[in-house]
Amino acid sequence: MATSLKSIRSLVPLLDRVLVQRIKAETKTAGGIFLPESSLEKLNEAKVLAVGPGGLDKEGKRLPMGVSEGDRVLIPQFGGSPVKVGDEEYSLFRDSELLAKIKE
Repeated sequence: MATSLKSIRSLVPLLDRVLVQRIKAETKTAGGIFLPESSLEKLNEAKVLAVGPGGLDKEGKRLPMGVSEGDRVLIPQFGGSPVKVGDEEYSLFRDSELLAKIKE
């Protein structure tokens, strides 16, 4: 796992792209009851691992990104560009495709 984390850290998104990893659903409840796999749908919550420098406006000035590394965000159910490193799956989204930033 350390190798895949090192490999994914070397991936730097371009322009307004954001690299995220979906947060995995819990397989059991707080009381210890295991949930059936059919109830474990993909969560729309993800952690931002890397952020590009931002897109450019018509004058060539850099636009600020709406999220930063370490943020938790809501992502669309479908879309993004899948990236697989080892056994881990990641996704690249445009900053404008992210639905919301989750405040802690």
